[in-house]
Amino acid sequence: MSGYVTTRAQLYLREEDRCWSSSCQLSSQLQKRQASRSLQGTMNAIVALCHFCELHGPRTLFCTEVLHAPLPQGAGNEDSPGQGEQAEEEEGGIQMSSRMRAHSPAEGASVESSSPGPKKSDMCEGCRSLAAGHPGYISHDKETSIKYVSHQHPSHPQLFSIVRQACVRSLSCEVCPGREGPIFFGDEQHGFVFSHTFFIKDSLARGFQRWYSIITIMMDRIYLINSWPFLLGKVRGIIDELQGKALKVFEAEQFGCPQRAQRMNTAFTPFLHQRNGNAARSLTSLTSDDNLWACLHTSFAWLLKACGSRLTEKLLEGAPTEDTLVQMEKLADLEEESESWDNSEAEEEEKAPVLTEGVEGRELTQGPAESSSLSGCGSWQPRKLPVFKSLRHMRQVLGAPSFRMLAWHVLMGNQVIWKSGDVDLVQSAFEVLRTMLPVGCVRIIPYSSQYEEAYRCNFLGLSPHVQIPPHVLSSEFAVIVEVHAAARSTLHPVGCEDDQSLSKYEFVVTSGSPVAADRVGPTILNKIEAALTNQNLSVDVVDQCLVCLKEEWMNKVKVLFKFTKVDSRPKEDTQKLLSILGASEEDNVKLLKFWMTGLSKTYKSHLMSTVRSPTASESRN
Repeated sequence: MSGYVTTRAQLYLREEDRCWSSSCQLSSQLQKRQASRSLQGTMNAIVALCHFCELHGPRTLFCTEVLHAPLPQGAGNEDSPGQGEQAEEEEGGIQMSSRMRAHSPAEGASVESSSPGPKKSDMCEGCRSLAAGHPGYISHDKETSIKYVSHQHPSHPQLFSIVRQACVRSLSCEVCPGREGPIFFGDEQHGFVFSHTFFIKDSLARGFQRWYSIITIMMDRIYLINSWPFLLGKVRGIIDELQGKALKVFEAEQFGCPQRAQRMNTAFTPFLHQRNGNAARSLTSLTSDDNLWACLHTSFAWLLKACGSRLTEKLLEGAPTEDTLVQMEKLADLEEESESWDNSEAEEEEKAPVLTEGVEGRELTQGPAESSSLSGCGSWQPRKLPVFKSLRHMRQVLGAPSFRMLAWHVLMGNQVIWKSGDVDLVQSAFEVLRTMLPVGCVRIIPYSSQYEEAYRCNFLGLSPHVQIPPHVLSSEFAVIVEVHAAARSTLHPVGCEDDQSLSKYEFVVTSGSPVAADRVGPTILNKIEAALTNQNLSVDVVDQCLVCLKEEWMNKVKVLFKFTKVDSRPKEDTQKLLSILGASEEDNVKLLKFWMTGLSKTYKSHLMSTVRSPTASESRN
């Protein structure tokens, strides 16, 4: 059987070699289309169901492709505009999210000569999905004005060539061990393919099973690889459903007329003569589902829609921000730490093989826990839905004076301590407050059973019974938020959005150096409060304003860092620079010095290397 398959597959591949040149031209056209057209909530791909016929080899049974509005002329079988408009006016058809109507056939009696598909004489029941003259299926997505068209073969000859070659490769040379499972193949010229091969039970087939594959073809390799986990799960679900239906039919047929005993009695009859009776069976017959192709169209169209919606492309222009650089550095540090921990663990196993598994397990879990508590940005996430939904929400809950005091200490880099028995509330508060700072300035210990010094963290969560040292309570460089059980449910201002979960709490904000109400404060704090009090601005707009404000002040930090740390200018020149930057006030100067600690190592090393270079020294002289 394996020699037969290999010989036939090689023959089909040789027959398809003449189509590779035309597919090269198509790939460039598809790339141009992708460059000039946005994804619009879907991905430019084709999903197809393929079958290895025992008489004709690999065949495409059913495929679904994406057509962006307006429907191009010639799509679907080069119907005239009048026929296309008439088809769109029909109200009948299958329903899927939006409307689905009959589409012009990919191959039919009237256009058989111009169809890119195989001739009727080269097809059997196992090679055919839709009957001759069947109009196919089409789904309309009203949100994106996109059409999902399904028929047996793509209507465009060059698309047919690409799908045909992917079909042949998925059922011949590009297969997993055991001939069942997912695999990825392709190239830049002919597209990239996610293929999942599988077997369908058939009591009349050789080995009592037939070979199929579901393939997804697109030109974007990175997009397809990133979609692998999603496609694998959803395609596996479609395959399980097909195999389950076919298994029921197979068991019913075997119960009525067992084929294994019948074949044993005719063991000396040549198989080629034996299979002429009913060797080719359609998939609808194997699954006993007359609506199989309509269901497959629904599944394939949803797959294209959902897979395109889950990933969003972002175009980044200009140099990366400091937050981006710091996040990349933290990720690299975590990877190095993980590798070093794995290496040290391996060395310990070699040196001390007598250690029990329990001891090793405890040591392994203690290391990452200690490091992750101080890793700062991105080391933890809220476990449940956020209690504080935004800065505006927190300001409404705490009240304007308390929020201003808290925000002032956050921006100045002072230690912010929350004492509460609700861990989720504390973590949600830190998740909201950290948005006011650059990523490099954030050092969080989410929840601790003992007090941690300010040099270790500027955000600290404590349980209610933890004692805070007296010098911290009276310090002007710390602010404490104590969460107590409220005596009644109306302690914080009316008008808070979704404050049902917060109505049982009372928040007390204290500090050794309370911010006076008439104090000007840092400029960025005044702008943040102005944005929060402006009800015409939505939460998303306020978030974007905060991003712009942080970027503006980080640029000032960069200028000050180069001026003072790199160029070593005198104090008088620094004061002039601060006046030019509009940051000569005391609070603004403190803020700039604290934010300077959040600069990325990449930026600092770049400046230092520039200063040490010979060209830089010559230009300064």
